[in-house]
Amino acid sequence: MDEVIQVTQWLSSITPRKKAKLFFFTTHADAPSPMVGSNDVDTHEETQLPLATTVALHNFKNIDEFLKKKVNTFSCYNVIENEITKTDYEYLRFYSACKYLDVVPPFLDLEKISAIQNKFEMTDEERDYRLLPDSADLVLEKVCDSLKPAGVSQMWTALRKDRNLIRGVKTIDIIGFFVDPNPTGIKECLFFFIVRFLQKADKINRVNTNRLERLIAQCDESSSCEEGKTIDFIIDSLRFYPTELYPFGFCLIMCVIEGRDGAMQEIEKTMEISRHLGMITHTEKNPTKETIELVKKELMKPKYQFYSSFTCWFMSHGDSNSMVLADGETIEREWFLTSFPDISTFQLKPKVFFMVSCRGANKFSLKGDEFEGQSATCDYYDIGSALTRNRMLDITDSVRDISYVQPMMDTLVAYSTILDHLSGRANTHGSIYVDRACVLMSENISRGRSLTEILEHPSQDLHEILQETMDEDRIVYKQACHYDSFFRKTLKLPYTRHPKEDVHSAPQ
Repeated sequence: MDEVIQVTQWLSSITPRKKAKLFFFTTHADAPSPMVGSNDVDTHEETQLPLATTVALHNFKNIDEFLKKKVNTFSCYNVIENEITKTDYEYLRFYSACKYLDVVPPFLDLEKISAIQNKFEMTDEERDYRLLPDSADLVLEKVCDSLKPAGVSQMWTALRKDRNLIRGVKTIDIIGFFVDPNPTGIKECLFFFIVRFLQKADKINRVNTNRLERLIAQCDESSSCEEGKTIDFIIDSLRFYPTELYPFGFCLIMCVIEGRDGAMQEIEKTMEISRHLGMITHTEKNPTKETIELVKKELMKPKYQFYSSFTCWFMSHGDSNSMVLADGETIEREWFLTSFPDISTFQLKPKVFFMVSCRGANKFSLKGDEFEGQSATCDYYDIGSALTRNRMLDITDSVRDISYVQPMMDTLVAYSTILDHLSGRANTHGSIYVDRACVLMSENISRGRSLTEILEHPSQDLHEILQETMDEDRIVYKQACHYDSFFRKTLKLPYTRHPKEDVHSAPQ
């Protein structure tokens, strides 16, 4: 069959709502750069004009033409083996969007997708199409689905009133002031136009969504929300880090085994909880400085742009300032913690570090006959509204900026013990902190709990456990853990366990 006819038939089989969503996912706002084939040319017309004309004319002709052009580009594209190109990235995004919406063109060349995945050096686990969609766009899609056409229309009216923001923007004038968002697919086009416009104006990104939240807060709840939804519910959904679909993120496990009884148990526990959370995991046993530098270099590869979060478990001996590596060398803990968050592939994404090591020799000792012989060390322990805010201090857009971000932002560091104190271990099962943290995270999957909520439980649980030093003094003591958070949103654990066998790879 002629390719033109095939494309036409494919487009005619897609509903207007799915066309709007496919356009939105394909014109992803935060494509990685620099990339071969990319430049600084303004893509304003490509990403916003088709949406604006569709809303104004109630006609999907320009979106259809955009999608046809994409399909033709991919059809003629020859996958070369050297640098990753902008088209490589767009091809994967387009394929994943089609797969997510269940509108994959029957004529799409899946062998090219496999060849592009090879260029990205993707493992079998990473070839699952669910890795590829941008989680932030999926959250915005759900926000759109929660709003009625009248709600999006009210957002548009509120946006039009901000004259400083819209001055001189031609696509705003194309749509006009009054909009009828009721025809099928028009609501989606208008909402996605508002989102892409705010992103281009540097008013929102995957972390900073306050400007969008303020538009939603101005909607009338009785007429703007779909059944079962509220304004607060919709705004709250924007206050979580976007970690939709599988995988939940990338997990790096670094564990010094030499001289640390039970270290292999620590690795098994952290790998198990990572799999349950739906993370793709990499383990480094007995890391050295060279290992750490190689891992940092690996994490800078383009494929890690697709991950929604980063988690690192680092388990070793240590003191107040440093951690001991497998070869006896030490690294400064502060250097380690500040070097990883600055990796560009995980910017604006949650980064969690579990630092499991002693931070000194002090201990909270317990004295008295009733504590003698009681410890878990020697044996495994078996176990307000946005409207109110708008009436407060008026912080204008002119004094806000989301372009420059401190490297440590969006990072949480969980310590197994407090400064200058011991971190206890069981003889055969390794760190008691690792054990308690993994158990409690596993128990809270599917409960909708945030990570910081869950980390409060190990803090309580661990401080109840009596431990004993392994020296001749056999001092009974308690351990206290804590965390430092630079999070700007809430990180929720996924609602579903992700056992390894549930992961299906994309076509090879």
